[in-house]
Amino acid sequence: MTRISFYILGDDNDDARKLFACRLAEKAWREGNRIYIAVNDAAEAEALDQQLWRFRPESFVPHSTEHSETPSAAVVIGCQDDCGDHHDLLINLRSQIPSHFSRFERLVEIVSQSENILTETREHFTFYKQRGYPIETHKIG
Repeated sequence: MTRISFYILGDDNDDARKLFACRLAEKAWREGNRIYIAVNDAAEAEALDQQLWRFRPESFVPHSTEHSETPSAAVVIGCQDDCGDHHDLLINLRSQIPSHFSRFERLVEIVSQSENILTETREHFTFYKQRGYPIETHKIG
């Protein structure tokens, strides 16, 4: 069964969510995981792709978007329901729960203090809880 983790940030800035997703993806990749980062649309995928290149000058995270020529990179950013062969970690930045979430060993929801993000992630929490998924929460900073 997929393990669900909510990381609760003290910031209400959406960029804080994306930065935390980059850090989490880097850590998971260094641990040998294959990661799929779910976003709402192609524009968000491109923005996160650029952020992964520059979020830390000394960092390198091999990644691609699902529409690129290398969709089999260790970290893939996408907005479709096809996660390819990525089944270790799903980082959900979508407003909806990806239909393929249960294929993953672990799913992470990143919560900022923005009202719309709080509303969406509360709904996600309720969905997972009602279905009996093991949930853990972590307050960050």
